[in-house]
Amino acid sequence: MNWHKWLIIPAFSVLVACTSSTQEGTIGIQRKQLLLLPSSQVDAMALQSYRGELSTAKQKGTLNTDKANLERIRKIADRLIPQVAVFRRDALDWSWEVNLETRNELNAYCASGGKIMFFTGIINQLKLSDDEIAAIMGHEMAHALREHGRERISQAYAQQAGMSLLALVTNMSQNEAAIVQTATNLALTLPHGRGQESEADVMGLELLARAGYNPNASVSLWQKMGAANKNAPPAFLSTHPSSAQRINELNSKISTVMPLYQAAKRNTSSVKMIVPRI
Repeated sequence: MNWHKWLIIPAFSVLVACTSSTQEGTIGIQRKQLLLLPSSQVDAMALQSYRGELSTAKQKGTLNTDKANLERIRKIADRLIPQVAVFRRDALDWSWEVNLETRNELNAYCASGGKIMFFTGIINQLKLSDDEIAAIMGHEMAHALREHGRERISQAYAQQAGMSLLALVTNMSQNEAAIVQTATNLALTLPHGRGQESEADVMGLELLARAGYNPNASVSLWQKMGAANKNAPPAFLSTHPSSAQRINELNSKISTVMPLYQAAKRNTSSVKMIVPRI
């Protein structure tokens, strides 16, 4: 009897126990996710890390010192946050925060639970418009809505458990296990990471369109990012798609969300036209 196959079956049964953290939205997010850890645990870890970064920035005197850009990103967030309900209504009740650190890095993120951080470098060096800031923010918010951090941690747990079991039942040496681990990482973890980035791109596109920001800004954003990262590693060795790949996919989805943008602009214009009589 080939008994070791039966030991591997429980691990595979865990791997196929998948769900989805969000609704599809107009853009159509349908991929199932491996989510082994509870959201509360991941949110707590993310909050601790976020609070640590805020504390460090305060000590260095770099937190929220650029008042003009801080006001810009908070106004943009105020328009984007109400749109999250299309993907998950519970996110409306998250304790959203938006902060800005004076730091010369082309980066921004949204931690689990709605903790947004921008660095001044990405705004100033790329000379971003409000629409382009909304494209970045929508992308980062999508990571949090989709619980990509929780998914990555779950993948790491499952992968580690699977490798330990495989080494046990096949008497695999440490060197052989390391080779298999590297191959698994290239074949599974990295491509899946690129899949998460693509999801965040298209979900963010819908968020910004619904908030009344021009979806075409997502393309001009990645054109700027591509020009600023000419020495980036090849896409097949990165968890991020190349700028050209992103632009192609975004261009293919803009027609889907453009009616949402146009409706949002009409609603905004209607509100502005309502002037109270004195």
